[in-house]
Parts: sequence; C-alpha cells; structure tokens
Amino acid sequence: MSRRFRLGLGSFLILLALPLFRVATASTGGVRTVNITIHFSRFEPDHVDVAPGETVRFVVRNTDPIDHEFILGDQRVQTIHENGTELRHPPKPGEMSVPAGTTRVTTYTFPTTIDQLIFACHLPGHYAFGMHGSVTIGE
Repeated sequence: MSRRFRLGLGSFLILLALPLFRVATASTGGVRTVNITIHFSRFEPDHVDVAPGETVRFVVRNTDPIDHEFILGDQRVQTIHENGTELRHPPKPGEMSVPAGTTRVTTYTFPTTIDQLIFACHLPGHYAFGMHGSVTIGE
C-alpha cells in the first residue's frame, strides 16, 4: 500500500469514528437513559440498578390500550399514591401519567442515603395486579 493511500484511509476512518465519539460523549454527560416498556400491565424491565446520586432519564413507552402511570419513590410515596385520588399527574421528577399508546419521559436524580425505591402504577387495581418494579441504589 502506498503511503498516500494509507494516509487517506486513516483520515477516512477517523472521520467515520468522530460521530461515534460525539454520541458516546453526549451520552456520558451525567444522565443515563433507561427505557421501560409497559406491556400487559407490567413494567419491562421490572428492576433497575443505579448509582447513588445518579441522574436517570426514564423513557416509558405504554404499549397497552389503557392508561397507566409511572410513580417513582419510597414506600411512603407509593402508599400516598395508592390511597390517593389523582387520575392524572402533571410531569414532575419521577411522577407522570402515561396514556395508552404513548411514550413519556421523566428525569430523576437518585438519593445517596436510600438503597431501594419502587416504581409503580396506582390506577385502580394496577398495583395489586403486580404493576410495580424496584430500583436498587448501590455502587
């Protein structure tokens, strides 16, 4: 191979790699994305591991023909929502309504003092049906 060809090929490969580097850099800007699908009134996945203090962007896709919600918090938060009457949740970190056939996004920064949280749907009967998952906060 000629030196000129090798230089050209090397330059070409570097140019191809630059967009990949930019994507990797953008995705490591302190926020990780976790995709959750609601299917048959279940969360998939139903467990997520995070680091203490980590900020996570949850992208929740509801493939069901019925509405759901995504409520992230400790047992106290879950009890309040299970006993509450809110049918719709304005977007706030860790809490949102996810209408049928839609995708919604919430961003949540995890505490450093708790090691376990729950995400759940509290529309009538959904939590009792098993519509909940867990988040382990650890190293």
